Amino acid sequence: MISTSTRAMLLASALSIVSAGSYAAGPTAAPSAPAPVAKAPTAATMAANSAMSHAMPNAMFTLRTGIAQGKMVYIGKGGSIDGQVNPTLTVHEGDIVQITLINGEGAEHDIALPELRASSQRVIGPGASSTLVFHANDIGTFAYFCTIGGHREAGMYGTIKVEAAVAREPDKGVSISRDPADLPPPVGERGPTTVRYALEAIERVGRLDDNTTYDFWTFNGKVPGPMMRVRVGDTVVLSLKNAPDSVMLHNIDLHAVAGPGGGAVLTEVGPGETKSFTFKATQAGLYVYHCATPMVSNHISNGMYGMILVEPVSGLPKVDREFYVMQGEIYTAEAFGRTGLQEFSVEKLLNERPEYFVFNGAVGALTKEHPLHAKTGETVRIYFGVGGPNFTSSFHAIGTIFDRVYTAGSLTSPPATSVQTTTVAPGGATVVDISLPVPGRFVLVDHALSRMERGLVGALIVEGPPNPEIFRDGDGTAPAAPMKH
Repeated sequence: MISTSTRAMLLASALSIVSAGSYAAGPTAAPSAPAPVAKAPTAATMAANSAMSHAMPNAMFTLRTGIAQGKMVYIGKGGSIDGQVNPTLTVHEGDIVQITLINGEGAEHDIALPELRASSQRVIGPGASSTLVFHANDIGTFAYFCTIGGHREAGMYGTIKVEAAVAREPDKGVSISRDPADLPPPVGERGPTTVRYALEAIERVGRLDDNTTYDFWTFNGKVPGPMMRVRVGDTVVLSLKNAPDSVMLHNIDLHAVAGPGGGAVLTEVGPGETKSFTFKATQAGLYVYHCATPMVSNHISNGMYGMILVEPVSGLPKVDREFYVMQGEIYTAEAFGRTGLQEFSVEKLLNERPEYFVFNGAVGALTKEHPLHAKTGETVRIYFGVGGPNFTSSFHAIGTIFDRVYTAGSLTSPPATSVQTTTVAPGGATVVDISLPVPGRFVLVDHALSRMERGLVGALIVEGPPNPEIFRDGDGTAPAAPMKH
């Protein structure tokens, strides 16, 4: 979730590149004029609304301005009100309500709920937005409308119903964490060919931690985005679609591309748009890709990063298992460990003070949800990258040694051998091979170990028989013979 000023700044920045006029959608018929029944706000309502900057909304709505049957209207966006004209917004007593208003057709608008002492800033120009937050302390039916002269009379009005409170289960959110075993197989022996990939920018509220959710921006609904795999000499045709229900503009910059913006200048897409471009994979390596729409660091920190592997002509040495892991940071307004929907903090991002460090998008992604699994005697390979956007990783596996490290993701230089910890910069990558002679639970960390306390930990679980020649309990001596009397 993004605050009013932050969202306006990001949209204004992005709109300097591409118009966002594609927000308009076909509405349904407008309802008849409401007859609201309202109570005067209580002192509790006014006091609660003054403290909204410290609260986490649990009832959220998005309204887009538009035209329906020749009238100015509000059109619901997303959830149960999607496509409805001047929808009735239903909440419960005690809810913290957030309403985001998006300008859909360019005229100046706002939204006000005077009986609840809440109003937005005015939005001017397509794509501009404003968000208001208030506490629904009073049961009743209340009006919302545009305060610009004549707009309410032209059709811009609706109602919000505050019903008696009900018991709620905490929203755990959908999983956005990519399984580290979800990656394409080796390219194999073949000549150059044309490879096609289709990505979609999807904005979704997902699980950040137990009982904690966040408004992630993703490629294909997961963090990291899908791993792409080609070989040197391949021609890659990549298309990027921006989901119709997105709010922001998005694009893609691939570090494997030799061309302006890594493809970003050719793939800037508004909601519902799709663009494609073609590039040749000219150099082998493991490369990061990410969204490069301003503010770039915001799009990356919200989850828009992934990797593309360009295999050398000869391929890579064979291993038994491969995994795909990326490290990132998340900047929430509230402190680490707070429950509920967390709001993005642009201040913390600009000051480089993340509340969360994560592998594959969320706390517990590689421990509770998708731990890595292998067997004794196997060799595993981890393709590891740092989405960032700001912090360097000292990647380390507690209890084992990296047999080979392809430093900085370079596959044409000889790998380093017998490495304990490898450094990976933001926007950088590495490939590590690990042999597994003994069973156990091996912990994946950034050796800046304080980050474990902010969520940055993974697990490689190795099953198989013990190997006392390599690792065993005790001092290694035979038990003493019993004394004779």
